[in-house]
Amino acid sequence: MIQKAMFPGKYLQGAGALSELPHLVNQLGSKALLLASPSVLNSVLPKWGAGLSHPQILREQFRGECSREELNRITVLIQRNGIDLMIGMGGGKTIDTAKIVTDWAGIPVIVVPTIASTDAPCSGCAVCYSPEGVFEEVLYQKSNPGAVVVDLNIIASAPVRYLVSGMGDALATWFEARSCERTKSLNECGGHSTLSGIGIAKLCYQSLLEYGFSAKLANERELVTPALANIAEANILLSGIGFESCGIACAHAVHNGLTVLEETHSWFHGEKVAFGVLTGLHLSSASMQELEEVYGFCDKVGLPTTLADIGVDSSQRDRLMLVAEESCKPGSSMHKEAGDISPSLVLDAMLMADAMGTKRHGG
Repeated sequence: MIQKAMFPGKYLQGAGALSELPHLVNQLGSKALLLASPSVLNSVLPKWGAGLSHPQILREQFRGECSREELNRITVLIQRNGIDLMIGMGGGKTIDTAKIVTDWAGIPVIVVPTIASTDAPCSGCAVCYSPEGVFEEVLYQKSNPGAVVVDLNIIASAPVRYLVSGMGDALATWFEARSCERTKSLNECGGHSTLSGIGIAKLCYQSLLEYGFSAKLANERELVTPALANIAEANILLSGIGFESCGIACAHAVHNGLTVLEETHSWFHGEKVAFGVLTGLHLSSASMQELEEVYGFCDKVGLPTTLADIGVDSSQRDRLMLVAEESCKPGSSMHKEAGDISPSLVLDAMLMADAMGTKRHGG
């Protein structure tokens, strides 16, 4: 049994951390392409990115979906302009696009998340979608990002929904790690969990419970506080290392299944993952004490606990069965859960998760 863990080359976090980017660029390359979302180009860089106005840093706008079409477009730009370093700046899909194309091109990537909404920044894998936003496949890179730069001034100024969604993604880290450990399933590195990976996954969950609500309050007021810093670290670093070095299971399988329903496309990755966590707890017969703790956390920070919270009608069982079937397809992380998992069992667990959430809301 080979144990494996994966880490980014460097992780920098703090208020004003973006000022470190020019130095990193000089260390890692000579001509960089900055791939950024429209909001980054129009709002973030004018306010925080004065040091990035450099002739050796070209800028390109991300077109919204980490699809084969967008990946091919950026690959051509890299080749045409002699790019030897990539900077991916924005949310999860911008970052994933930058990671994939640099892996194909054999050049390093610096990741600059402007929201703490997912654990994508530190990992060596990325998700590819159709142009319509339907999950297609996970692509694995040869190595993790060369550097990850998290500027807390930028994180604090972002809409709070992103931070909360990141907590939903991070919430899955410990429970999926536990499932993979129980079933001795391979992690995202193709090995088994290390003690450090399991410890980091558990610390991620503990950090959410201790600092999540306070961090949300700070973010609502655009304040950089120790709690906000701790949750940014949990959402980005701890969750990133934890999921990759321990593995994913039910929560992310349910997320992927939910993408077949068009009505869920306006909901964030972490929001759907959070409902997947609750589904996983019911699927694995979690204790009432644990259910109360997790539902209570979700209610406190504002994560979904019902299907209606992610735009889904719980009475449409035939459409929910499509979700369950997609989440159980061959090769899905759902099969890292214990027992003989079937779509019907997953459907019942989803409906039970919804029923408990509805009851807690007085329904």
